[in-house]
Amino acid sequence: MGHGGDVIAELTTDHREVDELFKQFEDAPPGGEDRRRLVDALTIELVRHSVAEEEYLYPAVREHLEEGDALAEKELADHARVEQLLNDLQQREADDLDFDRLVLKLRTEVTAHVDDEENHLFAQLRTHVHPYVLEELGNKIRQAKKLAPTRPHPGAPSTPPANKLLAPGLGMVDRVRDYVSGRGK
Repeated sequence: MGHGGDVIAELTTDHREVDELFKQFEDAPPGGEDRRRLVDALTIELVRHSVAEEEYLYPAVREHLEEGDALAEKELADHARVEQLLNDLQQREADDLDFDRLVLKLRTEVTAHVDDEENHLFAQLRTHVHPYVLEELGNKIRQAKKLAPTRPHPGAPSTPPANKLLAPGLGMVDRVRDYVSGRGK
């Protein structure tokens, strides 16, 4: 899918890509290597997306929206639940008894989060934030995703400035591990 545009267009494109990966997971045979590969792809996309939102979107939400602190905290709590599920999935093989159950739980969490962002948060951003700021946020999000980790790090900070300092280093380590293991290909 094409990336670009303001932060809302960029993140919505990410959401559709994740939806497609979940659909592919459903179509793959249970317990098979395709399911493991698809969960790895989901993990990479969801972690990169979350880290970029935590670095740039949620600080902007805090700054520009009424009750922005509460909105950002709710989104961060959603991310923490998703990251824990991703971490749990990384510890399991595709033929483990609870692998599919965890993916279903992950899909439920992600779908609820996406629905909330697209139907509430994005509408508020569109109404209350200047288009130039939204465009700049889109650029920052795209840049952050290039350097972001590709594996869950539940203990890592999710708010600035610590997350902006640690994410590129974790991302580099993750990408080396992915390259050596062949993960995400």
